[in-house]
Amino acid sequence: MKDTPGTSHISCGDCPIRHRAVCARCETDELAALERIKYYRSYEAGQTLIWSGDRMDFVASVVTGIASLTQTLEDGRRQMVGLLLPSDFVGRPGRPNAAYDVTATTDLVMCCFRKKPFEDLMLHTPHIAQRLLEMTLDELDAAREWMLLLGRKTAREKIASLMAIIARRDASLRARNAPGPLTFDLPLTREAMADYLGLTLETVSRQISALRKDGVIVLDGKRHVIVPDMYRLLQEAGDDSDGGMIG
Repeated sequence: MKDTPGTSHISCGDCPIRHRAVCARCETDELAALERIKYYRSYEAGQTLIWSGDRMDFVASVVTGIASLTQTLEDGRRQMVGLLLPSDFVGRPGRPNAAYDVTATTDLVMCCFRKKPFEDLMLHTPHIAQRLLEMTLDELDAAREWMLLLGRKTAREKIASLMAIIARRDASLRARNAPGPLTFDLPLTREAMADYLGLTLETVSRQISALRKDGVIVLDGKRHVIVPDMYRLLQEAGDDSDGGMIG
């Protein structure tokens, strides 16, 4: 972990996650109050941000990159319980300790707020409290979707679901609502996808190739993905047009 002075000049109004983050509903004076208590931290892929049970002195929003939430069982086995994508919130006001291990899946930049000042600000800034409630409910929906993805979906549906989640979030961050193909860079290696979805590397590679062969996705290199028809990808994921997906 390291502080990231190179991003410290970014104002909240110019932040790439501004319209989705915890500050999305804030007025100018409220953004100024957040500016006074924020700082940036960066993490390298594979680095653990927080261990379950650790005392947390900050809360944060993911600015760029992806992190995973995992729980370690008594016998040492680890289970992934979710992904943190750009604009997702880390930490809980009013809760002193972390509930899960949080690990950087890719290189990661976090916009952090000192916890006590943030909690005090929440009491006087209804826009922050309201947005945090909305995000918490979205997180509950995401957790339910993750349970379905891991527990009941086929390998092909799991791969399609994960791609749909990332595609929708990428489109949302870009405020892109126009019809037509969606494009995004897949931030996870196939090894990471296999680990998170409970599949073998061979199965992940085979299913991605099958989705490409069937025209559901187009690959440009190993990571750049084009989705010609989002509705078809959602069908492959086992979801309807509303999706119930994280977004």
